[in-house]
Amino acid sequence: MNATAGRGGTGSGTGSANGRNTRRAVVVAARCGLATRGVLYVLVGVLALRIAFGETGEQADRQGALAELTEHPGGAALVWVIGAGVVAMTLWRLSEAVFGAVGPKGDRASKRAASAARAVFYGVVAYSVLTFAAGRGGGQDGDQQSRDVTARVLDVPAGQWLVGLAGLTIAIAGIVIAVQAARRTFRDKLDTASMPEPVRKTVEVLGTVGGICRGAVFATAGGFVVHAALSYDPSAARGVDETLRSFAGTPAGPWLLVAVAVGLVLFGVFSWAMAMWRRV
Repeated sequence: MNATAGRGGTGSGTGSANGRNTRRAVVVAARCGLATRGVLYVLVGVLALRIAFGETGEQADRQGALAELTEHPGGAALVWVIGAGVVAMTLWRLSEAVFGAVGPKGDRASKRAASAARAVFYGVVAYSVLTFAAGRGGGQDGDQQSRDVTARVLDVPAGQWLVGLAGLTIAIAGIVIAVQAARRTFRDKLDTASMPEPVRKTVEVLGTVGGICRGAVFATAGGFVVHAALSYDPSAARGVDETLRSFAGTPAGPWLLVAVAVGLVLFGVFSWAMAMWRRV
């Protein structure tokens, strides 16, 4: 009896240790992923600012950000680090889909489905970054890739519907991101008790302004994809770079692009704050 009890206690202790190790790994993956997301958004925002002020030769998207990094000493290694960070983000979102997210109603099917969709999204981003790091991703910019994918999907049966649905999904996601940022729902995910009051208020501003601008970019990009479906014209689809440039073509001129670009930089800084204080 004592021997059996001893084995049960050892097994329980081992299980608890494994659980703690898994938990630690999830926390590390989440914080690394959020920090990496911040780097990418800051870089894209800075590139968009350059475009707004006349430097039109650069791509204000993920590929442009990675290319910018490689121009600096140690940049090639940093691209690999960013790729690893996005992989960490993917694994964290996948763990939320499988085990449930931290926070109110984190176990709900809708929350798990949203985490699964994020895991797929970041998985695609991770593949793109790692492909670039391996030297196989520099041949085509993001805008051309968007047009090529749209053209291929339009050619399949019910392609117009598929492209339209994809664009509508992206646009709705952008609106949801902006509305949630305006409502500051991200506060539920922050460990505000450990944040000094001035820091908490600053992070709220960063998350609100940055999230609204991020949502605007997604919503606008989705609108272009919907237009491509309705017009059966793949050239109407736009990637992040051309979507950002479209803001400069509004009556507000380049100043709207400046505002959105600054917002993306702020969202990047907000991501760094989330990497420090997010409840995972």
